[in-house]
Amino acid sequence: MRGFFKFVNMSVDKFDVRAEFEALHESYPSWEKRPVVGITANFRDGNAALAEAYYASVLEAGATPLIIPPYPCREALLETLEHVDALLLTGGADIDPRYMGEEPDYNLLHSINPKRDEQEILLTLLAEARSMPILGICRGVQTLAVALGGKVYQDQAAGMGAELLVHDQEPVERHMATHSVSLLEGSLLSGIFGTGNIEVNTFHHQSVSAVPPRFVVNAVAPDGVIEGMEAVDGRSIIGVQWHPESFIMNGDRCMMPLFKWLVDEALLYRKTKELHARILSVDSHCDTPMLFARGYRLEERSNVALVDLHKMREGLLDVSTMVAYIPQGSRDEASLAAATAMAEELLQGIADRVEANSSHVALCDNPKELAEHKKSGKKVIMRGIENGYAIGKNLSLVERFRSMGVVYMTLCHNGDNDICDSARGVGEHGGLSPFGKEVVREMNRVGMLIDLSHAAESTFFDVLECSTQPVVCSHSSCRALCDHPRNLTDGQLKAIAAKGGVVQVTMYSGFLCKEGEATLADFIRHLEHAIAVAGIDHVGIGTDFDGDGMVIGCADASQLKNVTRELLRRGYSECDIEKIWGGNWLRVMTRVQETNEK
Repeated sequence: MRGFFKFVNMSVDKFDVRAEFEALHESYPSWEKRPVVGITANFRDGNAALAEAYYASVLEAGATPLIIPPYPCREALLETLEHVDALLLTGGADIDPRYMGEEPDYNLLHSINPKRDEQEILLTLLAEARSMPILGICRGVQTLAVALGGKVYQDQAAGMGAELLVHDQEPVERHMATHSVSLLEGSLLSGIFGTGNIEVNTFHHQSVSAVPPRFVVNAVAPDGVIEGMEAVDGRSIIGVQWHPESFIMNGDRCMMPLFKWLVDEALLYRKTKELHARILSVDSHCDTPMLFARGYRLEERSNVALVDLHKMREGLLDVSTMVAYIPQGSRDEASLAAATAMAEELLQGIADRVEANSSHVALCDNPKELAEHKKSGKKVIMRGIENGYAIGKNLSLVERFRSMGVVYMTLCHNGDNDICDSARGVGEHGGLSPFGKEVVREMNRVGMLIDLSHAAESTFFDVLECSTQPVVCSHSSCRALCDHPRNLTDGQLKAIAAKGGVVQVTMYSGFLCKEGEATLADFIRHLEHAIAVAGIDHVGIGTDFDGDGMVIGCADASQLKNVTRELLRRGYSECDIEKIWGGNWLRVMTRVQETNEK
């Protein structure tokens, strides 16, 4: 207990427990909520063990430490992660190189700890899938590398084949620095410490030899040994090879900025989780049914699909709107019949997959039921149709598809159809066709949302004039920021807002930037532009996942909480975030459906 009373300021005599109990309850509430940092424990001599410096540093930084002993129970790991806001991977023995596909060389290895290896690698993967902040220390940075696709030397001297510093300060106390490291200019780590060079301690013979994808080396020793790495795609993940926790045991706070970073990120993660527990989050557009022919299962965490039940849970997404996408084809009688049959098959495929998992997910087409489903712990799937080609020239199919539970229909896709002109068409009708005007009126009548994503500008304004109800764009972005014919002009953004509708900003890279891979920051830029032009009451999120929608930093549904985290970081209120995450979309859907009911 040497350091405990050193870091916790007891207000009464430490032996008077009853007095301490009363002191804790002198006022209500008597403390602020602190984020919880899960700390992995070592395993030696048949017992879980943890150096005091780890939890002392976490306490000093303002968080609550929760020690996670090495155990094999998968269910317990999942449950633990539900109650943890950040993960701290600690030091210890070597990692078995077989996790990297290498045969162990026992002439190089010191010792391996199989009790820890599998659990901590799995824990890292689970935490990373949840976009949880992670700090890896010594063995911890190596665990990060192995788990996420990098490499570790079995012995750095043998692997590097060069004269190295002595990375073992056994004769020197652990809290004393023994060499310097250079920090990458512009890196997160250099920003945390506010400098390009720091002094560190050293206790290792292994080190990272290759960082995982979307990581960079952020710290290097004078001998070239990698001393740190960090994620560069918005994930809050840092690993360092030295032992920053040791310094606090001598009252030296030089490494506390690193732990303060972890605790700040944990607090933001906690706020994100708590906010999502109170609001409904809705993605208005994904193309996951396109993968049905490849054996897609809703209950299986897919390596291909960007949306499934696991990713929805990890990303805190309540409602995913899956669409029956119908590619534009010929408009002869047989082709139109085939398009209708394809839509029906895909819609039924969605229903079948929901039914097969009915204890975890519900099919819904009424916003009024969503809160009850969330309260019961169920995710929700809504259904839409992408491309009015699915109804061909048959107006009665509008009511038929609405009765099947379709909440919206995108009037066209990449090509003109019998309803209207497309943004990628030839301008066949000059906007809405006469049949298209009938379709708009019928969609108003039956309470189906009219989706103008993919529509030509002429179609867009024709529909606004023809429709008696607000309209939506389920997955569109801003032409002022990326000049693409599929994007909306500022005039269109203002017009849809004036009609009472909503624009759902999409994550399709080609609509966010003209060159390269788009990032979460690019998406937020479009989101904020749409808010500035249309107003906070008329903007939402439609990812276009599995239809080529994804950005660096939000690559699938499991990372959607990163959007909320960034909005919180930028100072958006809970009310505003609730509107963006579905409140606006559901308001329009409710109005359109209630008008039909009247």
